[in-house]
Formats: sequence, structure tokens, C-alpha cells
Amino acid sequence: MKHENANRVFLLNRDGNPLMPCRPRKARLLLKSGKAFVVKKYPFTIQLKYGSYGYKQKVSLGVDTGQRHIGFAVVSQEKVLCQSEVELRQDVHANLYTRKIYRRSKRNRKTRYRQARFLNRVHGKRDGLWLPPSIKGKVSHNIAWIKRYLAVLPNPDLHIEVGKFDMAKMLNPQISGKQYQEGSLKDWKNYEYYVLARDEYTCQLCHKHGEGVKLVVHHIVYRSQGGTNRVDNLITLCTDCHTTKNHQPGGKLYKWMKAKKKVTKQLKGATFMNILRKRIMTAFPEASFQYGSQTYVDRKNLLLPKGHFMDAIAISGVKSVGQMPETVTMISQFRKKKRSLHEATARKGRKQPNKAAKRNAKNTKYARGIWLNDYVRIIGNNAKGYVQGFKSNGYFVYLADGLGNYVLNNGKNYINRKQCRLIMHNGNWQKAEQKLSLYEFK
Repeated sequence: MKHENANRVFLLNRDGNPLMPCRPRKARLLLKSGKAFVVKKYPFTIQLKYGSYGYKQKVSLGVDTGQRHIGFAVVSQEKVLCQSEVELRQDVHANLYTRKIYRRSKRNRKTRYRQARFLNRVHGKRDGLWLPPSIKGKVSHNIAWIKRYLAVLPNPDLHIEVGKFDMAKMLNPQISGKQYQEGSLKDWKNYEYYVLARDEYTCQLCHKHGEGVKLVVHHIVYRSQGGTNRVDNLITLCTDCHTTKNHQPGGKLYKWMKAKKKVTKQLKGATFMNILRKRIMTAFPEASFQYGSQTYVDRKNLLLPKGHFMDAIAISGVKSVGQMPETVTMISQFRKKKRSLHEATARKGRKQPNKAAKRNAKNTKYARGIWLNDYVRIIGNNAKGYVQGFKSNGYFVYLADGLGNYVLNNGKNYINRKQCRLIMHNGNWQKAEQKLSLYEFK
């Protein structure tokens, strides 16, 4: 198999119609000579200033959808022209939960301008299309990124992998008939009653039971670590065992969590893929769809290792791979601006006694001519990176590459602002070219 140095660059003609992707060298020459200009950063696309209709070949776009990563591969005549991987944010649910706690505490205080309400009404639920905001964001990103690639390719054949899971059968392979309608909590008021009765009202750590023993229901895998309210993740403990010390590293409950986390079945991914499948099929009815079982066979036949963009190559319908880039474009989302007016925990801590305490600069988006997530170059060693944050005085910035690694300067992870030169202002996305030899295949 032959290897190219880098991924191709997407190209549009003067009228904005897609042409075949060109090599990076040709793109640099067109930009340097003034014959083209940049129109998109993600994916990187240039547009010609002169008329050209070009010779167009048959192009296929393979997409490996997912809730954490989305794999893309552009294939033409057994050549992989471009391969990339988009990483989605996983902190949205936690941020929404934190916001809910802040709002509830605010409504409980004596504030005459905001009445206390706990029965929130969501009108969109009635049409059957409503989704929780955290899930809706991921679904929207899957659809939006597919549209981004379709907009810069000349009439591509679209191939998408979707997932369909029977979650009840994943937990109980013998389930059938009306058992689908009879969950583990059938005939029980809630999961607490069920768990206490299942464990015979006995602490499962010290085995205390009887009168005078106060029992609680404990999450084996903590909620903060991704645990859910499923009954197989719940267990009965007494208050003497359910302590802060046992929850901390080295404690008995912490050891339980580490052991359980290796074997527990998480159904969050399966749930999301079932939701995504319906909406993807509605958004792209012209696409060719297949399931992961077929992708596994196709990838093995192509002798490709496991990776999201490798799956996308197999999904694209190619029968053999004669050439592919030596790098993969890694794209990730960066939380650039927060809407919060304050933070419960100050980023820098309090600098003065409480009697004269002043708010520190939190949620800093801009300092001395540089914005968060700006792409800059260090004068002298030519290293490049994205601005991740600022020190308290704003004279020093933290830089990181698109893979999350700090850009070091003289052994320090922060750099004087005067040593940085702006390359471009950036939105909420970052990218980096990673060599296949350094990619962590599964």
C-alpha cells in the first residue's frame, strides 16, 4: 500500500461548486499566488478566483457515526483522499446538571423576582421529537458534520454506519414475548424498595440487619463516574459503611467501583445509537446504510486495524485500498465561552480576606490582544498551538496542540504573550494532523 504525506485539501471553483480535492502543495501554491482564498477551516477548504470545472471522478464518503467520535473517509478509485476523526464534547450533561443545581438553589432563596418552580413544562415533548439537550447536541453534530463534507465534495456516494440494539436482550439473552413489558421493577414502587428487598434488608459490606440499623441504597459505580440508577448498579449499605472515607481512593466502596466498572454493561451508547439511527435516516434518505457487524467484516477483509476513520474507509464501499495518507486529521470541540455569570468555585481562589473580598476575573475569554482558542505561533522555535487559558495577569498564556498536549517553552507550559504571533482567530473547534504511527488503534 502506498502512502501520501498528508490529506487532500477540499477545493471549490469560482461559482462555489465542489471540485476534486487537491494535494496540499497545490493548495499552498494557489494561495501564495493569490489565485485562491480560504473559505472554510473545518474541513479546510479553498475556493478558486478563476473559472474551472475540472475533471471529476467518482467519490465515496464513508461515515462512522457515534456519540464520542465520528469517523470520516473520502475514497476515490481505491485511494483514500482524506481521513479524519471528530471528537465530541462529553461534559455537556454534567454542565447542565450543575446549572440545574444553581437555579434550584437560587429559587429557594428569598428572591421576589423569581418564583420557585419545580414542575418545568417542555412544550416540545408533545410532538415526539423532543430530545434532552445533551443528546440533541450530539445528534445535531453528527448531522451537521456530514453536511459539511457533502458540501465540499462533487456528488459523492454517501455511506453511513448506524446502530440498532435490543437493550433488553443485551441484559437478558433469554427474554421473549411479554417479558419485554415486565422490567426488573415490575410490582415495585421504586428502585429503592426493590434493592432493599433483593438484599434482604442487610448491609452487603458488614452484613448488619435488624432494628436500629439504618440502611441506604448505594451506587456501586458512582454517578460522578458514569454510573446509572439501574438496579444492577445499586446495593444496600448501612450508614456505618456508607462513609466518605470508604468512597475515597483506597476505601472499600472505591475498590468495588473499580472492579465493577470493568465488567458492567453501559447502555448509554446503545441508547444514543438507537436515537441517532432514526434521525440520520430521515436527514439523509439517499444514503446507503449498514450496521456495525458488516463494517467489522469489511474492515477485516481490507486488513485495516480498528479505528473510527478506518471503519469509515470500510463503510465507504471500497473493495481494496491502494493508497492512503500517512496522517489523520483529528478535530475536537473546545469550550470557548461559558454563559455563567459566576462560578461556585472561583478559578483562582480568593486573594483578600472575606470582609473586603473582590471577585476575581473568571470566565476569562480575552486578555491583552489574544482570545481563547486563538491559533498562535511561538517566535523563535516556530511551535504552534491553541490558547487554552491565561495566567492571572494576562501576560502569560497556556498553549496546547489539537491533541490536548501542552506546547512547552523552556520546560514551562505557559508562554509570555509577547512571544506569540497570531496566525488566526478560531471558533470552537481545534484540529491537528496525527501520524498513523502515533494513533492509538483499538
